[in-house]
Amino acid sequence: MATPFRPVAATALRQARAASRPGIRNATATATGLSHPFTTTASALSSSPSLSDASSKQKTLLEDRDAGFGFVRHNPLPPKPRTRGATEIRGPYYTAMGPRYLADVLETAGAHVDGLKFAGGSFSLLPAPALRALVDLAHEHGAYVSTGGWIEHVLSSSGGEDVGAVVDRYLARCRDLGFDVVELSAGFLSLPVDDWLRLARRVREAGLRPKPELGIQFGAGGDTAAEELQGLGASGDPRKVVDLAKRFVDEEGVERVMIESEGITENVRAWRTDVIQTILRELPMDKVMFEAADPAVFNWYIREFGVDVNLFVDHSQIIQLAGLRAGIWGKSDTFGKITTFRP
Repeated sequence: MATPFRPVAATALRQARAASRPGIRNATATATGLSHPFTTTASALSSSPSLSDASSKQKTLLEDRDAGFGFVRHNPLPPKPRTRGATEIRGPYYTAMGPRYLADVLETAGAHVDGLKFAGGSFSLLPAPALRALVDLAHEHGAYVSTGGWIEHVLSSSGGEDVGAVVDRYLARCRDLGFDVVELSAGFLSLPVDDWLRLARRVREAGLRPKPELGIQFGAGGDTAAEELQGLGASGDPRKVVDLAKRFVDEEGVERVMIESEGITENVRAWRTDVIQTILRELPMDKVMFEAADPAVFNWYIREFGVDVNLFVDHSQIIQLAGLRAGIWGKSDTFGKITTFRP
């Protein structure tokens, strides 16, 4: 049962949690002292008693040979933090989500969740105590917390000499609220590449981790109809995504880029699997995460690339995806076929 959320005690509760988790969130973190993004959770997980306890409580029945179903064949669940086979889930967007709701999700499926993303600017619509409670819950279950691509609104609604100050203020507020990762999308913007790289650097300097979202479709990110997207046109060339991703990784030390699904597997008449194949041929799998918030899409990714592919799905799909990764369920083309060899 989820722990009730008590607004009156929210501040004290958060302070107590922070005191017991010194490695998880420091609002004054610097670029050299990042606390809870992506793969750098290793030291925090190993040094934090509360997270260690949470990890042990998250042991699933499928991983328990003595009291569970560990004797049934399955693909073992790697421990957190995971560089491959990571799953980021969407938080409140299509449905509202409060601390009790998220607690239910993470208490039952937290072992399979590596990150929590607040799509778009959804986090700005929540009261601060509720948002902080959601962030704390994610951290307690060993998951990083990411913004959505709201930086596009910040950039498009700011301008002139003040844009740098506005961006810095946005990043500082995100950091103080407990975010670990800032998504840098430009699906609706025409943004010079060097400026995009400069934004990634700014995020790191603010003590956060940049997560560029890249794609081939202009106008992506707003669930636009396929006909309208086709009218806007797509670059069509996966080299654009590959070259840009390499610059983010090589020049700005980005740990992972997100690949936008629109124009590839979402709102298209035919999937652009050639784009996906090119990306994974040119980039290490641990540097890429694919948006795949559709069962048919993440089923295809797991079938084609195995359990190690990093995926972003809706929180309502986490159990279905976890079962597919474990190889215990699936569709007609994946049931009984998803395997690993890790003696």
